[in-house]
Amino acid sequence: MGDIDFDSGLKKLEGIVQQLDTGELSLEQSLKIFEEGIDLVGLLTRKLDEAEKKIETLTQTEDGSITIKDFDPN
Repeated sequence: MGDIDFDSGLKKLEGIVQQLDTGELSLEQSLKIFEEGIDLVGLLTRKLDEAEKKIETLTQTEDGSITIKDFDPN
């Protein structure tokens, strides 16, 4: 599961949530995909952390200080 990209992992996680929301799975099936979802959350969190570190590295100034600007979508 470590080779999955963020967007694919997020879609897979959304699918798991939808499956669990139906209430049509057996207890064993629910537990299995719940565990898969937990693993995906961990993976996606690590990917977000890595992206944040890359952004911090890219925004470091020449004197070594980091300047992070608030995101402005406009």
